[in-house]
Amino acid sequence: MNTLREKYYRGLFLIAAIYDIFLGVVFTFFYRFAFELIGIPERLPESGAYLSLIGVFLFVIGVAYYLIYRGDLQKNRDLIIVGALYKLSYCAIAFFYFAIGEIPHVIFLSLFGVVDLIMFVLMVECLIFLGKLARD
Repeated sequence: MNTLREKYYRGLFLIAAIYDIFLGVVFTFFYRFAFELIGIPERLPESGAYLSLIGVFLFVIGVAYYLIYRGDLQKNRDLIIVGALYKLSYCAIAFFYFAIGEIPHVIFLSLFGVVDLIMFVLMVECLIFLGKLARD
């Protein structure tokens, strides 16, 4: 594999790991602070259980991205597909709820949705590259 290209994709998965692990910790343990920080404390649900569950899911997918980062990219293609689908799922939900006016703050779309869309595109690029390598 092209060493520079491999470093590029490893960097992508390391950034994805750090990003999702950080958000996972925030939304698991500090969801009240997160809602206050983005200026929507009134939208905080009575029970934070589902926010903590989402936070734990973010943490787990962050760990998966870390495993991709430190492992063999070619052997981790299935895990990369799951990670790319996770990013696509989040940005699709963010864009849908923004379009129907249900997202209370633009930060969910502009920051989280767009970041995940960019990461999705880059992960698909990685999968295409790995597919070409496998055929060669």
